[in-house]
Amino acid sequence: MKRTLTLLTLTALSSSLVSASAPVSLFNGKDLTGWKGSGYEVKDGAIICSPKGKNLITEKTYSNYIFEFEFKLPPGGNNGIGIHYPGSGNPAYTGIEVQVLDDTHPKYADLKDYQFHGGLYTLKAAQKGFLKPVGKWNKETITVIDRNVTVELNGTIINEANLDVLAEKFPKHLGVTRHSGHIAFCGHGDPVQFRGMKITELAGPTTGALNSPPAGFTALFNGKDLNGWFGHATQDPRTLWKMKPEAFDAHKQATRKNINQHWSVKNGILVNDGQGLYLTTNKDYADFELRLEYKTVAKADSGIYLRGVPQVQIWDTTKEGGKWKHGADKGSGGLWNNSKGALGKNPSKLMDKPFGEWNSMRIIMVGNKVTVHLNGEMVVDAAVMENYFDRKKPIFERGPIQLQTHGGEIRWRNVFIKEL
Repeated sequence: MKRTLTLLTLTALSSSLVSASAPVSLFNGKDLTGWKGSGYEVKDGAIICSPKGKNLITEKTYSNYIFEFEFKLPPGGNNGIGIHYPGSGNPAYTGIEVQVLDDTHPKYADLKDYQFHGGLYTLKAAQKGFLKPVGKWNKETITVIDRNVTVELNGTIINEANLDVLAEKFPKHLGVTRHSGHIAFCGHGDPVQFRGMKITELAGPTTGALNSPPAGFTALFNGKDLNGWFGHATQDPRTLWKMKPEAFDAHKQATRKNINQHWSVKNGILVNDGQGLYLTTNKDYADFELRLEYKTVAKADSGIYLRGVPQVQIWDTTKEGGKWKHGADKGSGGLWNNSKGALGKNPSKLMDKPFGEWNSMRIIMVGNKVTVHLNGEMVVDAAVMENYFDRKKPIFERGPIQLQTHGGEIRWRNVFIKEL
């Protein structure tokens, strides 16, 4: 399969994406700016792994992208490209490792099929025979579009995989469950050289234009206005349910004056200035899967109310944000209003992206249990959500979704829900 098939593959897969950014260089040819790790050096315009080289990773994390690079192997050279790597553990298992290997060397005579160059380590073998001779520069492109990964070597596709299929086949492999992460060079101590690294990020949701829901989902935000929402604060939703329909409609209309003062829509993005009532869905929900993306600024504090109850926490996780004493150092995504020590109060790990980058959140609520995925990592696993307004009783069977904001600007997009 030659490059024309690569373009067909990209056309088919990227038709579900909003747009592609301009390619950005990941290596300035002089130093390791934009990367973090140890055991690598820059020499003659290339990054070279030293005998102590392990993982060198991008400072940023990525989800949908085209990653292009060149590499040169010494005899028997071994390295790898980690994708969706969370930044800790072995990239081959906590992320996914794309093999970089001189598989022609006699010492590798007994390789398993997935260990040859271009293979997804332990997961899926690549086609063989497309490496240039040892000492020559090879060009490789790794494309990640939603759950699809394509590896192209010197103009030929050598591997294609769907991560959902691999997740079913290898349920204990952590990397195939992830949707984003760092890009990494995986070390092994051989003097493999890399240069020409650049990345093209593919923006937007994977199922259509911005704010266009995936199959089976409904958009809560239409990308144009605040239709479908009214204003409410941290108040027991039972006060709303006690109202007669006419009074409830009048109440909703009255609150829209407030939300129109503090919420706006700019280029398909929902923006709050950090003040005012919280956006609250007109409709109540029972069991659901909620997907959304958000972007914060310093000092921002936010959350997502489920069935009208606080909350899946979103906040400034830096020390400068001033809320480490409240648990901000542990990251966003926890059920912050659960009792001290309760399961799910704090997320299992910090997965927040830096200010200015979009975070992706997936929330599944069934009965009184909530599961939260933040930037591709499960941070709350089926934890019981407590009823903040009456802890002696379970959470309400139905209620609205609320986007809470206070303390700083929050931006939202791609807010989708599927009733279960």
